Amino acid sequence: MPHTAPAHGNPLNKRVLVLNRGYEPVSICTVKKAVVLLVLAKAELVEARTEMLLHSVSAAYPVPSVIRLLSSIRVPYQHIELTRRNIMRRDGFQCQYCGATDVPLTIDHVLPRSRGGTDSWENLVCACIRCNNLKGDRTPEEAGMRLLRPPRRPHPILFLKQFVGKFEESWRPYLFMD
Repeated sequence: MPHTAPAHGNPLNKRVLVLNRGYEPVSICTVKKAVVLLVLAKAELVEARTEMLLHSVSAAYPVPSVIRLLSSIRVPYQHIELTRRNIMRRDGFQCQYCGATDVPLTIDHVLPRSRGGTDSWENLVCACIRCNNLKGDRTPEEAGMRLLRPPRRPHPILFLKQFVGKFEESWRPYLFMD
């Protein structure tokens, strides 16, 4: 049976994943803010924490973990800046040729700049120094190398997942991790 949160952990400060009307993650808020949205009928409860309840004078309510907004909100385009750090984050700090993660990484142009390659999400990947030197001024095909996955512009959800850090298991399906 669920219990009230212990005195040392205020359940109102816990994090809640906020979904838009189409079940896409848009932000994270506190339980306190989520409860306000639920009471004002601006959101519906999607997932609740089963291990604790919020108590009022006359009733007990589940502590939200995921809520969905009931009205459409305009989510502005989230531009992710093309930086060395963001390329590393997109590629999981892994060489995209050999898969190494425990070595110093560089940024490689898939199509070399000398051949018209641009600085773009679709042409830049993480590469260990060994693979970058082995590839040199050639395309992966010419060097007899294969990319682990094709480079592409990252989706903002990728960065939301990394920003969130440790997340609740109930958020998993909504962060496209299943």
